[in-house]
Amino acid sequence: MKFCLTNRNNIDDFFLLLSINNNMYIFLFQNRGKMPRGKGTDAKPRGRMTAYAFFVQTCREEHKKKHPDENVIFAEFSKKCAERWKTMNEKEKKRFHEMADKDKLRYDTEMQSYIPPKGEKVRGKKRKQIKDPNAPKRSLSAFFWFCNDERGKVKAVNPEYGVGDVAKELGKKWSDADITVKQKYEAMAEKDKARYEREMTEYKNKGKPTLLQQQQQHQMLVQQQQQILAQQQQQQQMMAVKDESDEDDDDEDDDE
Repeated sequence: MKFCLTNRNNIDDFFLLLSINNNMYIFLFQNRGKMPRGKGTDAKPRGRMTAYAFFVQTCREEHKKKHPDENVIFAEFSKKCAERWKTMNEKEKKRFHEMADKDKLRYDTEMQSYIPPKGEKVRGKKRKQIKDPNAPKRSLSAFFWFCNDERGKVKAVNPEYGVGDVAKELGKKWSDADITVKQKYEAMAEKDKARYEREMTEYKNKGKPTLLQQQQQHQMLVQQQQQILAQQQQQQQMMAVKDESDEDDDDEDDDE
């Protein structure tokens, strides 16, 4: 008898595969709760989520509300989410990017006060990529432009707040902000995005010849080729004249 426990790439459905006398029996277990996480003060902060991860999570929650008794095949569900995400425009993705920005702020804030337990092994640590100091500064989202303006005000009103409390208050203020206020910061974000793309293009093309320089180089190359061709033609003409002269000399010798 052999058995193993697997989740078939589905975080909620677990299967017990039981093999008896080469016959396979499958038992389905529904996991109604989340996996336990550390709740102590020393617990490592939960990793930050991307905009796409929030999108998939939202789709899954909406699907569960509509079809609570349906068992979702994660591979198929994930494929449909990926296809839908590709067809969405920036306006439709905006709220998920805002959720990701908030979660990044939460994660960065919690990591500042996190001290790893003694003897904890850091697995899968990636090498920190060295950044070029001359590279353009990344563009900020509307939420981060809002935070830059409001952070000082929150600290002034609540001097006892720590970094985490300030971050939570900023997230709350952004959620409650009027649409006209959000439009102001969205316009700033769009302007900053255009600045970043422009500077990034210049940065990537740095050291490369401009269009005018490329045209001048091409013109010089054409001139060089024309000069070489003219020299070859001149040499051929000189050789032809020499051959004619030699033939005339031979004719004179024959007459004599």
